Amino acid sequence: MRNGSAQIEVSLGFAKAQDVEPDQEREGMLRARTVSLRTDPYEAFEFHSFPLQDLTRPDVEEPGLEQSGFQTIDLSGNADLQKALAIVRAEDRLSDDAAAAVRDSLNGAHLPLSDGRTLRVEHVAQEGMIQRRAGPSRLDVNPGGMNGANGHGGAAAIHADQDVFGTPLKQMMKGAAPRLFRHQTPDGRNDDSSLFLLNLWIPIQQITRPLVLMDRRSLDAKQHQLRYGLPVTRFLERDEGKEVNDIWAFRPHPAQRWYFRSQMGPDQGYVFDTLGSPHGACILPGEEALAQLYENLDRACHAVETADGDALRNVAREPPPALPDPTTPPTRDAWHRMNDLLREASTNPTDVCASGADWTARARAAMDGVIRKSLEMRLVATLTVP
Repeated sequence: MRNGSAQIEVSLGFAKAQDVEPDQEREGMLRARTVSLRTDPYEAFEFHSFPLQDLTRPDVEEPGLEQSGFQTIDLSGNADLQKALAIVRAEDRLSDDAAAAVRDSLNGAHLPLSDGRTLRVEHVAQEGMIQRRAGPSRLDVNPGGMNGANGHGGAAAIHADQDVFGTPLKQMMKGAAPRLFRHQTPDGRNDDSSLFLLNLWIPIQQITRPLVLMDRRSLDAKQHQLRYGLPVTRFLERDEGKEVNDIWAFRPHPAQRWYFRSQMGPDQGYVFDTLGSPHGACILPGEEALAQLYENLDRACHAVETADGDALRNVAREPPPALPDPTTPPTRDAWHRMNDLLREASTNPTDVCASGADWTARARAAMDGVIRKSLEMRLVATLTVP
């Protein structure tokens, strides 16, 4: 990023102020109105600008899981997991067999955290493992929509995934979850348990739409953490009475501190507290330019496939969209790669049309490279010392 800056400014989505009201079930709590899943998320939430600290930089200190609610985890040493992730990458979807292979590779595994401690995975939940595919900016790369574990886009709104006192945990564990799991909520906490309910997030590839996470110590939970009911029947099979997940929405405040990694692959992941860690996806500066280049390359590929040299020349000679400053190194690299392909097509449209499959294969690979693909799942885990 510009001048070696450790942070970059982005917009994050929060519950609208007019949708927040006192909760009628738990005294002293606040609740956000449920937004229809069919509503455009960029209309349903309000967006506020925050600086992101880039954890890839050595001068940025990473908060710890117990203190901040999230931490980077090293996955490079788990060969079976890496094989399973390679299958997901190759198939560009999460099949039942691949999901089973991921679970088998993680159950009982000891995974190194960024501070030298180890996370022991006690159990990987059967429910809730999904693949997300998110195009740059607001580009829709899931035309078929959600279909079970697949077709999920990036989460536009900041949220946390489960209320320890709510559905479905209260039914599944007969009310015992608050006693069993370490947690913090606006109206309760358990600091004594060594058992964590965590999300594991793994990027298959990430140039755009990165996951962002808040340091929970910067959150005023009483004022800014909101109860929220999320309908889940579109993507989860649920018994009667469990059709709505009790999760958390959030309000913004300038004191909140946010983190991301500008460069990250499947050898790393995040673990974060399922029971209250605020997180979501963001649009990085420069993604609008990458989305335009994606669409230009798509049009150019169609021109090559139909041997339409004039159409190819017209597309390829369009002025390249400018990048803002600052941008992340992966964004700049992707911008140059896509522009180089279009420049090649504008210089030699006849040769490109004649070569056909070679150029389009490189173009499609460059387009695919700017789609964020990730896996997420739920773990029960304990921490150990080095």
